[in-house]
Amino acid sequence: MDNSQKKIKWYMLSFMCFSTLWGFGNVVNGFMYFNGIQVIFSWILMFALYFVPNALMVGELGSAFKDLGGGVTSWVRETTGSKVAYYAGWTYWACHVTYIASKGSGGLKALSWMVFQNAETYDTFPTLYVQLATLAVFLFFCWVASRGLNPLKKLATLAGSSMFVMSILYILLMFAAPVINPNGGFVNMDFSLDNLIPTFDVSYFTNLSILVFAVGGIEKISPYINKVEGNPGKQFPKSMIFAAIMVIICAIFGTIAMGMMFDPEVVFASAESQTAYIANGAYWAFEKLGEYYGVGNLLMIIYAACNAIGQFSTLVVSIDAPLRMLLDDPNTRQYVPKQLLKQNDVGAYINGIWMVVILSGAIIVVQMMGSGAAEVLAQLNKLNSVCMPLRYLWTFFAYFMLVKAGEKFKREYKFVKNRTVGMVFGAWCFIVTLACCILGMYSDDMFTMILNVVTPFVLTALGLILPAIRKAQDAKEA
Repeated sequence: MDNSQKKIKWYMLSFMCFSTLWGFGNVVNGFMYFNGIQVIFSWILMFALYFVPNALMVGELGSAFKDLGGGVTSWVRETTGSKVAYYAGWTYWACHVTYIASKGSGGLKALSWMVFQNAETYDTFPTLYVQLATLAVFLFFCWVASRGLNPLKKLATLAGSSMFVMSILYILLMFAAPVINPNGGFVNMDFSLDNLIPTFDVSYFTNLSILVFAVGGIEKISPYINKVEGNPGKQFPKSMIFAAIMVIICAIFGTIAMGMMFDPEVVFASAESQTAYIANGAYWAFEKLGEYYGVGNLLMIIYAACNAIGQFSTLVVSIDAPLRMLLDDPNTRQYVPKQLLKQNDVGAYINGIWMVVILSGAIIVVQMMGSGAAEVLAQLNKLNSVCMPLRYLWTFFAYFMLVKAGEKFKREYKFVKNRTVGMVFGAWCFIVTLACCILGMYSDDMFTMILNVVTPFVLTALGLILPAIRKAQDAKEA
C-alpha cells in the first residue's frame, strides 16, 4: 500500500470527529437544562468561543507530538515533565470513576424502557432496590474486566455508531413528520428574539458545565492529525471547522426538533417535572416519533436497545482502558504505589480494579439515600458534567506550555502564529472549563451539591497522596 492510500481525506476526518463527539444525549441535555430552544443561543456561543479554539489547539499539539501515542499525558510530559504527566493521567482516570457509576444506572433505565415501555415503572421502583441492582451490575462487569473478558469492546463501537445514526435519523424524521402527519399535535414555537435570549441567572451559569461536557473530548482524534491528505496546516483546520459546522447544525436542528415535541411550560413546570424529562426525555422523544409515523413504540425500543448495549459495553471499557492508560505508562506508573501495579494471571490490574470498585461503588451506595430513580440519573448526569471536563484542563495546560516554549517543538500546523495570542487562547479555555466545573457544583438540592463537591475533592486528594506513598515505598527499599 503506497503512502497516498494511507492518508485520510479531510472530510473523512471531519466525520470521524463528528461521530466521536456528538450524540442524541447532548441535544436532550441542552434542551432540558437551558429552557428549551433558548439553548440555541448558548450552543452558538459555546462553539464559537470554546469548541473551535479547542479543536485547533488539539491540532497544533497533535502536530507537535505526532510520534507520541499517549495523547494528553504525552503532551504534558514533553512540555512539563513526568510528575505533572502523572497528574494528567490520574485526572483522566479519576474522571471515569463518576462516569462508571452512571453507566449501570443508564443501562438499567434503557432495559426498563425496552421491557415496560414507559417511564413510570422504573421511576417508581424504590431507590434502594434500584441502586442495589446497579451495584450488582457494576460488580459483575468489574469481574468481567478482571478476567480480561472484554467481548463488549467491539459492541461499544457498534452501539456508538448506531446511536449516532439514531441521532441523525431523529432530526430527519422529525422535520418530515409535519408533512406526513400534519395533525400530529406539534408544538408551535416562538422564535422571537425575546424568547431565544436566555436569562443569565444562577441556574444558567451553574448548568454551563453540561455544554462543556457535551463539546469536549476532541483530543481523541489527535493521532490522525498528521495522517490527513495534503498539507496538515491547511487541511486539518478545514476538517475541524467542517466538523464544528456539522455539530452546530445538529445541535440547532435537534433542538428545534425537540421544540416541536415538548412544550417548555410542561417540561419546566416544576423541579420534579424537569428531573423526569432529564431522565426520560430521550425515550419520550422516540416514543412520540413512533406515534407520528404510526409504528407505535418501535423506534423507542430500537433506541433503548442501542442505548442499553452502549451503556453496558462502555462500562467495561471505562473500567479497563483508563486504568491501563495510567498503569501501563512507565512514566506515570513510577508515581503509583506498587500494590496497584499487581496484575493477575490474565494481565488485568486486579488491585486497580478493586480501587474502581471502592470509589465508584461508594457513589452508587451513597445514592441509595436518594428520593427516586429519576433523581439519581439526574444527579449522575450533573456529577459527570462537573468531573469529566476536568480532564480537558490538561489539554489547555499542555497547549499553553507548548506555545510558551516557542520553537522548541517543531510542528507543521499552528493554531495562531502569535505566541502571546496563543497563550491567551490556552488560558481562556482553561479558565472557562475550570469556572464551569466549579459553578456546576452548585445545586438547590443539598445532597446533590455535597456529592458534586466531595467527589472531585476526594479524587484529587487521592491523586496527591499516591505519589507520596510510592516515594516512601521506594525509600524503604533503597
